[in-house]
Amino acid sequence: MNLNRVLAIARKEVIQIRRDPLSLALAFLMPVMLLFIFGYAITVDVDRLTTVVYDRDMSRLSRDIIRGLEASRYFSVVGYVNDPALIDRTLDEGKARVAISIPENFSRYALTGGEARIQVIVDGSDSNTATIALGYLNSALEQAARHAGLGAAIPLIDVRTRIWYNPELKSRNFIVPGLIAVIMTIVAALLTSLTIAREWERGTMEQIISTPVKPAELIVGKMAPYFAIGIIDTIISIIIVVALFGVPLKGSVLLLLFISSLFLFGGLSIGVLISIITKSQLAASQAAVVSSYLPALLLSGFMFSIVNMPVPLQAITYLIPARYFVSAIKGIFLKANTAGMLLTEMGLLALFGLIVFTVAVKKFRKRVA
Repeated sequence: MNLNRVLAIARKEVIQIRRDPLSLALAFLMPVMLLFIFGYAITVDVDRLTTVVYDRDMSRLSRDIIRGLEASRYFSVVGYVNDPALIDRTLDEGKARVAISIPENFSRYALTGGEARIQVIVDGSDSNTATIALGYLNSALEQAARHAGLGAAIPLIDVRTRIWYNPELKSRNFIVPGLIAVIMTIVAALLTSLTIAREWERGTMEQIISTPVKPAELIVGKMAPYFAIGIIDTIISIIIVVALFGVPLKGSVLLLLFISSLFLFGGLSIGVLISIITKSQLAASQAAVVSSYLPALLLSGFMFSIVNMPVPLQAITYLIPARYFVSAIKGIFLKANTAGMLLTEMGLLALFGLIVFTVAVKKFRKRVA
């Protein structure tokens, strides 16, 4: 590989990028915009669930339980009803997502050791929120009952729970770092998918082919400026994630940048391969979005747990490089994972990049011939 020819191609690509303000803006503004949009829009935390109460007991105990629920940040009592039919109407109209019905004589049964029941109705149209709400509700009711003097004085089993890595269970702490992987996937594949196709459409590829430059030199030269842009975007994203979203970065920044460079190499190679195959900027951009963005968003474990997916989809996720990058980036951010702990992820990302790059070189050579 001749370094001078690589630098010449890279210099030509830099000039092309500078002449195209839209691509330049796309390269630097899109990651920031996506990070803001996704970072603030995507959350699985459930706070201030609107709650309506039907209290037929009207006792001090029932009021203490309701006050206990209101004291938690998970529920917000928006009203009291005096007719069970109003519960249905309130949930149907979306004015409340949780309804609590306390029957008559609830306190008498509770204080005399009888069977005291509370009916809880949850809007299940959003199953995820309903499941989380039930968990919060059981915990809040148990806590409220203990404060009211109904809990066992000496529990049979003393369970003490400790949550590591994300003790406050903030969804932002595990979602936002994964966003870097999704954003880098889009930037890498989308920008480089236009490079080779642009040369074909403008008729300048024939001039490049007539030079002594080899396919590998051409591809490396085309990828180099976008690799630098990708690293700059990664640094900007890390700063935003830490400074703006408050996600703790417990691991090594250098290790994070090194793994990001491995991932970028694979992503850029995919974009170049798409560009070589399609020879059309429109088709290349569409193919890049479909083949990179959607798998990274849905199958990388960024938002949806891979172990909960059907077995065939779990098998497919092993082919998605974003899966390994998301795993590594979360490990560095939250667990301070070291390079030794991430050897598998780094090895697979490097192997994926080399395979795709080799295929791109072979494919381009065939087209030249």
